[in-house]
Amino acid sequence: MYILKPGIKKNPQKRWASPDRIFFGYGACHILAGVYLRNLPFGGFYAERIIPAEGFAGGHAWVTDGKIVFDYHGYSSRAKLIAHHSKGWCERTPGWRCDIEIVDFDLLDTCKLNRRKMLGPDQYLHDAVPRADRFIGRIDHVKGATRARSTV
Repeated sequence: MYILKPGIKKNPQKRWASPDRIFFGYGACHILAGVYLRNLPFGGFYAERIIPAEGFAGGHAWVTDGKIVFDYHGYSSRAKLIAHHSKGWCERTPGWRCDIEIVDFDLLDTCKLNRRKMLGPDQYLHDAVPRADRFIGRIDHVKGATRARSTV
């Protein structure tokens, strides 16, 4: 979990200049998940997202097969990702809580994302899809998924 300095998320140049893990870990996680689903390195994955309770920040999206997940960290156990994310936000914001839901909309469709107060891939300084493609392309998916499965 990354916490950006104030003003970076609202500054398109600074946001785009962030390293990939920070860019996809803080605000563009849904784009990474959408590109993963479009490319599907493994079958059986679907997207989920954390929706913080009213008045709280801390949303996140990832892809999962129900046991392991892929997000900006790479592959990990679903339970560990949720625990890590929840712990970070609970420490930062007492009383933090959330719901986890299966994503039932296209994570690369700008209109559908905007309805949920999320940016579409074309609403960043540059198109975020090619950046997500490059990030996903650098991952050894077999090695990462195998390592994550061994921790479940």
